Amino acid sequence: MQVFIGVDLGGTNLRAAAVDETGRILGRSRLETHAAEGLEAVLARIASAARQAASDAGVRMEDVAACCVGSPGPLDAATGVVLFTPNLPGWKNVPVAARMTEALGVRTFLENDANSAGWGEFWRGAGRGSTDMVICTLGTGVGGSVILRGRLHRGRDQMAGHLGHIILVPDGRPCGCGATGCLEQYCSAKAVAREAREATRAGEDTGLARLDPDGITAKAVYEAAVAGSQYCRELIERTGRYLGLGIATAVNVLDPQVAVIAGGMLEAGEMLLAPCRKAARENALAPADERVKIVPAELGGDAGVIGAAGLAMRRSGGEEA
Repeated sequence: MQVFIGVDLGGTNLRAAAVDETGRILGRSRLETHAAEGLEAVLARIASAARQAASDAGVRMEDVAACCVGSPGPLDAATGVVLFTPNLPGWKNVPVAARMTEALGVRTFLENDANSAGWGEFWRGAGRGSTDMVICTLGTGVGGSVILRGRLHRGRDQMAGHLGHIILVPDGRPCGCGATGCLEQYCSAKAVAREAREATRAGEDTGLARLDPDGITAKAVYEAAVAGSQYCRELIERTGRYLGLGIATAVNVLDPQVAVIAGGMLEAGEMLLAPCRKAARENALAPADERVKIVPAELGGDAGVIGAAGLAMRRSGGEEA
């Protein structure tokens, strides 16, 4: 049995898992990132998390076949360098792969965190058995990844997969990327919470008046919808329709077999997914409109570590990913 370590590096927490060649998690660890403590402290925590995951699996680090760190970017997966990332202050041109190879004594690769999660779902989750898949992750923002013919599609500048920046509404809400009307501004958890806060402050009957508007979250919107708030239900359904338009665009351009929806917003279930599927099928071209499967992710928070481990396995074996 071969064992691979996958690391999912976030601005707040980092997770690591020891995974076998079938995608089964053998051991885990989780640490706070403490990004404010600086580059060296975070690199030390990544190494510590990898060691803890191996120990939890009963495996010595020298017996680990390879590691992969899934990191926010932009980054260069080929050279293993994080170019910079807003979530990790002070990170600029950091040779993460080389540093972790040195610290762990195990060959280590670097991958974009969205691609790691996408590969996890493709390999062992909702996209398994397909060759062409897109994944759209609804969190604070909207992330994405594209897999075509069984390989990650990175693009010339390794910037492919940013589904959250499909333009939905010309001259719409301004986005942090500098454009306006991006999918992220209409489908993210942050966008849902923002709309609900604005409506509550304006005196609309949102079912959220008992809450401090500053404390309204997407989860609170969902709970109010379940409790009977017509406004909140319509907001979630509208979010689903916008998401469906974004999926239709991806389907028309890429013709995937599977479109996976991931992230915390999935708690809304069919309240979100049903209007998403309807809008996607109404706006995607035939025959892809009926053939594409639009499904929820299956791996939850494990997608990133499983995918990173899977990419470590592929890349250490000389396969393109």
